Amino acid sequence: MPLFDRIESHASQDRLERLIEERLLPGADTAAIDAVIWKLFGERWAVMFTDLIGFSRNVAEFGIVQFLQTIHISHRLLVPCLERGAGILLKTEGDSMLVIFRSPADAVRAAIDMQRCLSAYNAVRPRAEHVLLGVGVGYGDVLRIGDADVFGAEVNAAAKLGEDTAVAGEILLTAAVHEAVAGEGHDGFEALDVAPPGTHAAYRLRYQC
Repeated sequence: MPLFDRIESHASQDRLERLIEERLLPGADTAAIDAVIWKLFGERWAVMFTDLIGFSRNVAEFGIVQFLQTIHISHRLLVPCLERGAGILLKTEGDSMLVIFRSPADAVRAAIDMQRCLSAYNAVRPRAEHVLLGVGVGYGDVLRIGDADVFGAEVNAAAKLGEDTAVAGEILLTAAVHEAVAGEGHDGFEALDVAPPGTHAAYRLRYQC
């Protein structure tokens, strides 16, 4: 089965690269090529970016080995939350994860589960071992390239919220996610003063830890 996954992923990447090369040719019908790209790879997903908070401070205070241990522990704790929440972990980059969900409601529930899991873990451990997480979630049409990556405005917005904006314990949502889950019975939302590129508004989810 892993063999088939690799073939599918590489085939998607190769096909996209050929289309991009066609798009670069003089006189290329870029609109027609774009339509083909979206037909082949366009899908609707909720996209989650996570980031461990305090990298520079923790490395300076506790050392890089301790932080590598923290990354390892975070995967051990959080991947089961993602699997329970019907998420697909597409990739990890350092202390960040990119996860996709068919449903924005599933993404938000998984984010809450992750934060609660870490809160319980941190409560009985010294500060040096704490795992602190920021989460950003977007939802909309994206280009999904096999199981390698996703691209789109909501992807960019979710990345900005999760990796650059969220502080420890926060779950930040794009406007599209907020609109999709507003009636789900959550504890409320707080509008952020500034929205990242890719969404016209962003929100902080209130939840009970």
